[in-house]
Amino acid sequence: MIRASALLLALALATSSCALIRVFTGNRVTGTCDGACAHYIDCKPGATVADRQRCDLECPQVFADRSSLSMFERLTCPDAVSYVDGDPPTTADTRVPAPAR
Repeated sequence: MIRASALLLALALATSSCALIRVFTGNRVTGTCDGACAHYIDCKPGATVADRQRCDLECPQVFADRSSLSMFERLTCPDAVSYVDGDPPTTADTRVPAPAR
């Protein structure tokens, strides 16, 4: 009986909404710039206040709706950092010399 109950509980959890599963795993998708930037900062090793400020400023210009923000929040950490910083990482503060004419 206990085995059947455990199986039913596991089946219920597996088929429940993603939101419920995220509550148990701690990975919450918000569909907001605040959530997307929090995900980026949590994922970026050595993230600074300037990284968060840049994300807060650029996010509304990059993401048009909740769906695209939610998709970003679901990215793996390496993919989220790569999406924001580029690969290899660069920032808007990085100066690239103009090509010689």
